[in-house]
Amino acid sequence: MSTILRVESLGSGYGELPVLDGITLEVGSGEIVSVVGANGAGKTTLLLTIGGHLRARSGRVVFDGHDITRLPAHAAAERGLVMVPEGGRLFPFMTVLENLELGAYHRSARARQQESLDEVMRLFPILAERRTQLAGRLSGGERQMCAVARALMARPKLLMLDEPSLGLAPIIVDKVFDMVRELVRTKGLSVLLVEQNVGNALRLCERGCIIEHGRILKMARGEDLLRDPDVQRSYMGL
Repeated sequence: MSTILRVESLGSGYGELPVLDGITLEVGSGEIVSVVGANGAGKTTLLLTIGGHLRARSGRVVFDGHDITRLPAHAAAERGLVMVPEGGRLFPFMTVLENLELGAYHRSARARQQESLDEVMRLFPILAERRTQLAGRLSGGERQMCAVARALMARPKLLMLDEPSLGLAPIIVDKVFDMVRELVRTKGLSVLLVEQNVGNALRLCERGCIIEHGRILKMARGEDLLRDPDVQRSYMGL
């Protein structure tokens, strides 16, 4: 399996506050890698730094064979590295269709906008039904689907998902994780998933890593981490 994302000794933070301290990880093509940990461990900061939303202070990010450490977020997205932020952050007073069209903002995605739109409407038929509805009136699960669909409009190679299960009912959480699994299977996407729902995240991924205080504490196959007594005790309440 080839590597699509390589993060090397990454350091980052906010103002004078350091958050990430020497993070190193890889994501293979067509692989799901989950990053789990407690609130404030640095999970979202990691995604923001990889995606160019936050400037790295040290280390580097190599995506699809190119060093993108200093690229701004829009340039990283144009190369195929796309993030779905926590809560989806749809524009509530715009329609579902208008939100989706915004996803195809860069030049190469705009050229294939209708093709992408037809594809996401097939993947998410509920969005086709709701296309003229204001995004703010969608249910929680529908909003998450719309946020992922909007990201797909940018034609990503790797999708970074930040807490996709946040605030959703358990039955909807299962559907969201099934959706992620199906996207990887049918589209060959790579996924870097950040989650507080440790059990679901580790069951979904091929490999997972535990992040604590801005450092990777453990990295292993998801199934092995699920059986790890330290992980069970510290993060799963077992």
